[in-house]
Amino acid sequence: MRDTFWDRIYGLAKRDKNLVLIDADMGAPSLDKFRIDFNGRQYFSTGIAEQSMIALASGLAKEGKKVFTYAIAPFITSRCHEFTKLNCGLMKIPINLVGVGPGFSYDDSGPTHHLTEDISIMRAIPNLEIYCPSDNPAAEALAEKMYYSKNPTYIRLDREILPDLSGRDESLVRGFREFGKGDLAIVSTGNMVHTALEAKTHYSGKGIQIGVIDLHQLKPLSKEFKKNISQYKNLVSLEEHILDGGLGSIIAETIVDNDLPVKLKKRIGLSDYIYAYGGRENIQKSCGIDTSSVINKIDEFIN
Repeated sequence: MRDTFWDRIYGLAKRDKNLVLIDADMGAPSLDKFRIDFNGRQYFSTGIAEQSMIALASGLAKEGKKVFTYAIAPFITSRCHEFTKLNCGLMKIPINLVGVGPGFSYDDSGPTHHLTEDISIMRAIPNLEIYCPSDNPAAEALAEKMYYSKNPTYIRLDREILPDLSGRDESLVRGFREFGKGDLAIVSTGNMVHTALEAKTHYSGKGIQIGVIDLHQLKPLSKEFKKNISQYKNLVSLEEHILDGGLGSIIAETIVDNDLPVKLKKRIGLSDYIYAYGGRENIQKSCGIDTSSVINKIDEFIN
């Protein structure tokens, strides 16, 4: 997902000399091309100094550059929150924040590298758009969408290699994708969309049809998304994120604020911060967000 995203940005940078990438001591094959071809002109590294990266990016963007910044997700969000809020949000300076490894992506690195609260804190920043792709085609399409945006943006790229769910040609302008229909739909984002689809397969085997909605544009929500969820009787939200202010909160607020005729039956996510090691699957199981746990929680009201 990371390399797909940066390969698309690299292609844009070759034709747009105003496009600049700044990273905070990050390494990746897709970044090596920037270092070799654009170093000192369209590529800079601040080292392990994420706040300085945001400050530098804001100044360049203020002077007309199209700036992308890149770091591990917890460091580009919570560590830089005040800089992003003041420089990008309140002043509406359009820099693009790219974070890799939300949720428990860095499962072996512990709580310093886990990120289960970024949606909560970032959606409170004014004017900031938030994206969360679930596969490579979505990451590539969203790279281009961020490039053309006039607002500051933040995208959370999962570290795990995830299977593609659809082709690159599919239109992603609606901010979401839909898989199947039924009286119930699971609304999810990022890597957890794949867990939702596993639950969908389980219920299909029992003759129960449910839908899965992949919400990759978390802010702002499109009008089509609000209209679409009204077609269901019941919804379940699923996220690898704390429930306070996360995806489930977004869905609940949307239903209440728009008086939509649909019920959010359950929010499945983290009830609190989890400090854990031992592999992502094991961590998810201990949190109750693995596939079996999700099915058990949905069974509670389906039955």
